[in-house]
Amino acid sequence: MMEYLSERGYICVMNDLRGHGQTAAGEADLGYLDKGGWRGMVDDIFCVTEWIRRQYPSLPLYLFGHSMGSLIVREYCKEHDKAIDGLIVCGSPSANGAVGIARFLAWTVKLFKGTRHRSNLLAGLSTGAYNKKFRKEGSPNAWICSDPAVVDAYDRDPLCGFPFTANGYAGLFGLLQDVYSENGWKVENPSLPVHFIAGAYDPCIGSIAKFSAAVSFFRARGYRNVSSKVYPNMRHEIHNETGKEAVWQDIAKTLDAWREK
Repeated sequence: MMEYLSERGYICVMNDLRGHGQTAAGEADLGYLDKGGWRGMVDDIFCVTEWIRRQYPSLPLYLFGHSMGSLIVREYCKEHDKAIDGLIVCGSPSANGAVGIARFLAWTVKLFKGTRHRSNLLAGLSTGAYNKKFRKEGSPNAWICSDPAVVDAYDRDPLCGFPFTANGYAGLFGLLQDVYSENGWKVENPSLPVHFIAGAYDPCIGSIAKFSAAVSFFRARGYRNVSSKVYPNMRHEIHNETGKEAVWQDIAKTLDAWREK
């Protein structure tokens, strides 16, 4: 998708989240967010966007966040909406009334087992139910995409699908809780264009109704230019899905429209 956008004139920059990819010093650091927790991830994104601004001061800056990243960019927006010119929220986890309990359990595990402990209970509370509708397909990660090749590559990649540490889950649940809290929204840029996208078969959004509630929540905070689109027959990673080209094209058209205003 980044190559597609780059070919259309967009400079694309992706940060390597703490506890992920090459930022993790080793296997023990995968899913470990350090002492900064979820707030550290948001601060990291702000550092990256500030760097981009310095490199390209005359260009508009659009932020795209997928899955957990969709929570991070919304928290970023909650604190720094004047620092960006548009926001795309992809594969958004919906609000969950039990997240407070899950966060308490994560902190309890941290206390008694240590911050780097990997708990099957916490993993189950996070994504454990996502594959229920797709388990006949053989992979525990079939929920991410209907393309078997994409799922197979995900299954074989040690940097994909790893369980978080207790520290990581405490951060994830805290992030989810704060994103859907009505408190703390500065809304200094209420005209900021925001576009929500998701697959209709994505278990992460919970349901179309819950996805719509997430969109409405953003509008209720005071943002006036919020739109959304759901893609039929697509699962979680719509940018990797069968028919992904249509998603890429829509993203490019959205960015083009924002740039022309």
